[in-house]
Amino acid sequence: MSIKYELVIYWSEEDHSFVVEVPELPGCMADGETYEQAVTNAQKVIEEWIETAKDLNRPIPEPRGRLMYA
Repeated sequence: MSIKYELVIYWSEEDHSFVVEVPELPGCMADGETYEQAVTNAQKVIEEWIETAKDLNRPIPEPRGRLMYA
């Protein structure tokens, strides 16, 4: 699965890790010690988020591409 959702990635000094938020999928976040690890972890979390939404018969937002507020 390729990531088509926008990712917001930043360094968290508090957690000493990179944090990835996926604004289009409420509550979907991941982290990692490196930028690359954080993005890899985000891909896994996105897949799990979508699977859970399917299992619960909840709508899955279509990727909108670049968000203007992020």
